[in-house]
Amino acid sequence: MRTSMQDVASRDYRDAMACLGAAVNIVTTDGAAGRAGFTASAICSVTDDPPTLLVCIHRGSSAYASVTRNKAVCVNVLSARHEQLSRLFGGKVPAEERFAAADWSTLTTGAPVLANCAAAFDCRIADIVNVGTHDVLFCRVVALQRSGCTDNLIYFGRAYHTVGVTDPAEAGPESASGPS
Repeated sequence: MRTSMQDVASRDYRDAMACLGAAVNIVTTDGAAGRAGFTASAICSVTDDPPTLLVCIHRGSSAYASVTRNKAVCVNVLSARHEQLSRLFGGKVPAEERFAAADWSTLTTGAPVLANCAAAFDCRIADIVNVGTHDVLFCRVVALQRSGCTDNLIYFGRAYHTVGVTDPAEAGPESASGPS
């Protein structure tokens, strides 16, 4: 007998999620608990008042302790030219090597901001909710940076792809709201 809350097999869930394209981001942190970063696609807007992002992090991640103790992250939205950097931050590479592969600055929180990323959302972690193998971070955006990039790196069908606009005017602020 099936119940309304019967679990779906993990493999079936991952296969279905491969049909959902997602922006690729590098999430970074720095502070007393150390500098760390990881590649993530499980990120979305929660609300614009106050500006808040949702960021999911696996509790087994090498960046987990630094992220949750520093209580600050920067979500760096990647463009097509950052595919190799995304792979580096998604692998078993020491943090020093990850950060040495690109140029970084900071905004308000001190979390690293990737030079020439499509957009950077500098955040303080407002709340953390434990769900399964991950923590869901509710991140209050305290500073922003945009590069005017007209392409983005996405992950779809277990592979990287590029999406973009051919007319830079299409990337203007009036088209930023998107679907809700």
